[in-house]
Amino acid sequence: MKAACALLLLLFGCRPAPGTAPEPLRVAAAADLSLAFEEIGALYRAETGQSLSLSFGSTGLLAKQISEGGPFDVFAAANVSFVDQVIGAGRCDASTKTMYAVGRVALWSRDPALLPARIEDLKEPRFRRVALANPEHAPYGKAAEEALRAAGIYEELKPRLVYAENVRQAWQFAESGNVEVAFVALSLVRSNAVGEAVAPTGASTPQAAGQGSGGASLVIPTELHRRIDQAMAVCGSDPGRQAAGKRFVELVSSDRGRAIMRRYGFLLPGESLAEIR
Repeated sequence: MKAACALLLLLFGCRPAPGTAPEPLRVAAAADLSLAFEEIGALYRAETGQSLSLSFGSTGLLAKQISEGGPFDVFAAANVSFVDQVIGAGRCDASTKTMYAVGRVALWSRDPALLPARIEDLKEPRFRRVALANPEHAPYGKAAEEALRAAGIYEELKPRLVYAENVRQAWQFAESGNVEVAFVALSLVRSNAVGEAVAPTGASTPQAAGQGSGGASLVIPTELHRRIDQAMAVCGSDPGRQAAGKRFVELVSSDRGRAIMRRYGFLLPGESLAEIR
């Protein structure tokens, strides 16, 4: 039996046996991509016949897993520095590094009446708990902290901050009512929003809050934090899986993929905020 298995391995390598479906493409992606990548993943499945295994989480923790040998074929990070990290560890291919979006931060509350008119209002006593992703390994959490510092209220608000594992969990804290508001990725609330406003360039605070059936959101001006440049790369060493990973990366960067990313509020390479208002 062992000899037969060895012969099959020599004949087929890592390819699936004839008549069987290919193994799922394993994609590790930042939590802010969960809604957008579910849609793009459906397109990928329809076009290639290959299923996907989408693993969402904190960018920093995913990068650590990949650097330590985590078996992923594509890594889509919420900050380009983490893609550089896994490339430096020899786990992903530098030639496939692709910038795919600029992330945008929003404050979100399930109760529109609880949403502040501007970020500085968070220092009011009615905001007893404010959630954000852990800044140590989550780019959106780091951006939220930077915005609080830029607004001059970080030290005052610090005792009331509640740290989540990732940006999706921060949203869940607010959705459950355990906190009044949360700093989240705009992409996680955009599908329910019907009119969130974006502050004009140079403004210190947003002008208005978007509101939909899924609560209310306030877009944080990008001037209050460093750009969240998001990148992805193909990982692993198997040629067949690398080819499949490249197809997924190309789909995200295609016109169809960009249309989905834009719908979830991402700023795309080559675009400005003025172009998407």
